[in-house]
Order: sequence, then C-alpha cells, then structure tokens
Amino acid sequence: MQVDVALFQRMAAYNAWMTEKAYQVAGQMSDEERKQDRGAFFRSVHSTLNHILFGDRAWMSRFSAKAYDTNGMGVDIFEDFSELKATHLEMSRDIVTFAEGLSPEWLSEVMEWKSIADGTSRQRPRWLLVMHMFNHQTHHRGQLSTLFTQAGIDIGVTDLPFMPDLIEEFAG
Repeated sequence: MQVDVALFQRMAAYNAWMTEKAYQVAGQMSDEERKQDRGAFFRSVHSTLNHILFGDRAWMSRFSAKAYDTNGMGVDIFEDFSELKATHLEMSRDIVTFAEGLSPEWLSEVMEWKSIADGTSRQRPRWLLVMHMFNHQTHHRGQLSTLFTQAGIDIGVTDLPFMPDLIEEFAG
C-alpha cells in the first residue's frame, strides 16, 4: 500500500495545534480543578493530558531512535502542570519533525513491537501504527473537550478543516 506522507504531516500539525489549545484551556483552571476526578477514563484533565503524552512517547520510542520515559499505563508522567505542558509541547514538535522525515517506503514496512499493555509481540504496517498514534491523540482530546465543557470552559473550534494554516492556505 502506498501512503501519502502529507497526510501524516498534516496530522502532526493538527496535533501540535490542538495540544497547544488544550494546554491554553487547561491553564485557565486551577491545579486543583485540573486534577479533580471528573469520572473520565483517566479521571482528570491532568491525568488525561499525561495519558496522551504517554501514548505519544510510547509510539515515538518505537518509531525513532529516541527513548522517552513513560512511567507505565495510567501513571502520570508529571505531577507539575508547567513541566507537563513544556514536555508535551516539545513532544508535539518532535512529532512534527518525525512526520517531516517520513517516506512512503518506511511507512509501507511492517514493524514488530511489544505491547506495553499486555506484553504481546505484534506486527503491523508502520502506516497503520502512525495513524493509530494520531487517532489516539484525537480520541483523548475529545474526552478533554468534554471535561472542559463540563467545567464551563469552551475550547473553541477543534475540527481539522478549520485549523488556522488551512484557512490561510485556501483563502481567496
């Protein structure tokens, strides 16, 4: 299967845009509000942000030569919000750089990895795993959007076609 790297480059840009938006909104909350158990799968805004970073680090460790600490599934990587934010924004930049270097050949190869969740070794095409990383981010940002709304904060537009650089690219 031939996959266009532009798709993954766009998703990396979308991830960077939405990660920044999520932290801007989360920054409007007190630390206590961010860490409040709101009944979400990862309990709180803070832990959901940590989980997204966990997923990014787990996959990027597999995709690149760089090792990222994860602390394990469901375990916060950072307790301090400022440290979490700075590291997560840096991770977003790493993902953009990674996507800029992708090739159709690399994406078409099969990758073997060992699951953190159950220890099972699996093999899948790389393009599928890279897409999964982006899908994972989007899924959990959807949960964050709900948590923000429940807290009375509007994250604003989150749809990919309305990402600012796309609007400028196709204007006029």
